[in-house]
Amino acid sequence: MGEVVVFKEIRIPEQKWRAGIAFPAVLAPPGFPDGHRGAAGLAGRVQRGKAAVEAALRKSGAVLFRGFPVRTAAEFNEVVEAFSWEELPYVGGAAPRTNVVGRVFTANESPPDQKIPFHHEMAQVPEFPSKLFFFCEVEPREDGETPIVLSHLIYERMKEKYPEFVSRLEERGLIYTRVLGQGDDPSSPIGRGWQSTFLTTDRKVAEERATKLGMKLEWIDDGVKTVMGPIPAIKIDSTSGRKVWFNSMVAAYTGWEDARNDPVKAVTFGDGTPLPADVIYDCLKILDEESVAIPWQQGDILLIDNMAVLHSRRSFLPPRRILASLCK
Repeated sequence: MGEVVVFKEIRIPEQKWRAGIAFPAVLAPPGFPDGHRGAAGLAGRVQRGKAAVEAALRKSGAVLFRGFPVRTAAEFNEVVEAFSWEELPYVGGAAPRTNVVGRVFTANESPPDQKIPFHHEMAQVPEFPSKLFFFCEVEPREDGETPIVLSHLIYERMKEKYPEFVSRLEERGLIYTRVLGQGDDPSSPIGRGWQSTFLTTDRKVAEERATKLGMKLEWIDDGVKTVMGPIPAIKIDSTSGRKVWFNSMVAAYTGWEDARNDPVKAVTFGDGTPLPADVIYDCLKILDEESVAIPWQQGDILLIDNMAVLHSRRSFLPPRRILASLCK
């Protein structure tokens, strides 16, 4: 008997091609699009075809699963569990999130009119996820894509255009500074309070957990100032051996703004000197030029190699419900 086909790789108009490799890879049931509603569960397919998915992820940097009958947070959690990758607790991240079920959380809950700039998930702390999942439970009425971009391309373009700036980044790294309130602020894209950031109501426990992250805390009247760094802004992707633009520099400089935080002060060179605004905004332009933005469809699951790929979020018209899960 022939080998059973678990996944079918398909093409969609939004993909980009780099050196003959599709970005992202898109996997569907073998019968897609005809009869896909009756397809076997994705979790079972993952268990049988995990090696093929991992190979596609290594090759492309991101994999979109489309056409599978995944409709609820619980079903999404089953898919995540089927990969048997260890969960990464969301400690030290900036985004307000809510646990939904099992290993599944809401994605950044900031207001729909706000864009979330490109970043590697938790690049501003030493322990970050190696992989992350996004699941579309409710597709947006309009816009609301999660654009993705290959990080090594950003490094290469920035190195070519701004060699001195990139050399300073590689030499000095970055310092991230953020002021947290006690509770979460759902009106802010970085509105996670210190109690949910460190998963405790005890200041001493928060200090211990911050110390483990290499983070300094300065308590103020209505919250705490966190200082992280200097930490590297450029890393080497061990899978590809390429240098990647592994930081939250653009996201912090253009998006870490609320009643407590000034984005220009949110990130500096590792020696404390300010970053040049013109270079930051040109980097933002380059990120947009190189990115891929695929409109969400209900049931879509996007798997990202967090070392290889940056992601963002476009503003949208509700409803939209995107869930997430992080893996070590």
